Amino acid sequence: MSRAVEQTNRAMLRARDAMDRAYAQPLDIPTLARIAYVSEAHFIRTFRATFGETPHRYLQRRRVERAMYLLLHTEQDVTEVCLSVGFGSLGTFSRTFRQIVGESPTGYRKRRTAPAAPVPGCFTKAWTRPSSFG
Repeated sequence: MSRAVEQTNRAMLRARDAMDRAYAQPLDIPTLARIAYVSEAHFIRTFRATFGETPHRYLQRRRVERAMYLLLHTEQDVTEVCLSVGFGSLGTFSRTFRQIVGESPTGYRKRRTAPAAPVPGCFTKAWTRPSSFG
């Protein structure tokens, strides 16, 4: 791997780490591009080439991952979960959740609250993690 590719990957990782840390905050492309020290257009292209999805889709998926956890482990209603993970609209949250997970937030909570057989946590996380790759 060339030094230039390594530096580019590090810059994209800095931006992705920032999204992971502050997923509930309003993040925009100019802010993320500044974190990666590149222009906005270059950031979007390079992020997609590096991680296989756009920064916006990655951030949505990260927020949905957190919402999945909150739906199962808290008593917050769906609207509270929606707002706590960074979505500003319940409609957008529900639509995005359904696109990524395959069912509504309420349906997910109802179906997943039934006790399951004991499985190692690493398998559970790998199996239930949403993916943009189908």
